[in-house]
Amino acid sequence: MAKRKTIIPLASVERLIREVGGGKVRVSESGRATLAKILEMYARDVAEEAIKLAHHAKRKTVRGEDVELAYERVYRGIR
Repeated sequence: MAKRKTIIPLASVERLIREVGGGKVRVSESGRATLAKILEMYARDVAEEAIKLAHHAKRKTVRGEDVELAYERVYRGIR
């Protein structure tokens, strides 16, 4: 199976993990790649919902309020 590249940079994911761990953790390549994949899947779900909300409001521009509401809907499983 070919490795799928993510949009989210692995270095950013590593920094996030290290920050959460107080700088006292090491992060493997597979750990970075797996979290990046999960974060991207979740972000895509929120983005899709935000786009739906903007279109419903007859806008082409996704606003911060769309993303916030989309996050609430996706996070709580409301679709």
